[in-house]
Amino acid sequence: MSRSPNGTTDDSTERIHREYVLDVRIVEVTTAAGDAAYRFEAPHHDGCTFTDAETAELYADVYFDVNGFDEQGVGERGVPPEIIQAGRDTLAAYFVTQHYGDVEWVASYYGHKPERAKRYVERVRKRAQKIRDGVRNGAAD
Repeated sequence: MSRSPNGTTDDSTERIHREYVLDVRIVEVTTAAGDAAYRFEAPHHDGCTFTDAETAELYADVYFDVNGFDEQGVGERGVPPEIIQAGRDTLAAYFVTQHYGDVEWVASYYGHKPERAKRYVERVRKRAQKIRDGVRNGAAD
């Protein structure tokens, strides 16, 4: 749904959509066809591309929430161990960033209402922002 295959064409143009601490960023890519895509980039991460900015930003939030991860070797529908260990809300937010997931899918997966799945995602967003603020202020919690 929201995630597309990695990579862009040689005819694409790029600009920084959002820059985070610790050399993490989201790059907006405009392909020759004029389509926008959003590529997540971080050190020691293979990167991945999304069809919308909001999903790419949530992926970045998950990345900060677990202090980084890489999906290399997890397969098409696998989940990195760092995300599994982080708990239900982080796993729910990660699922929302996947092509097969959205808030309704997560709610169904857990047997909850969509409002609860949205709360899971919001918790991850808040924690990630707190972590980034801590890094900026030089006192990560």
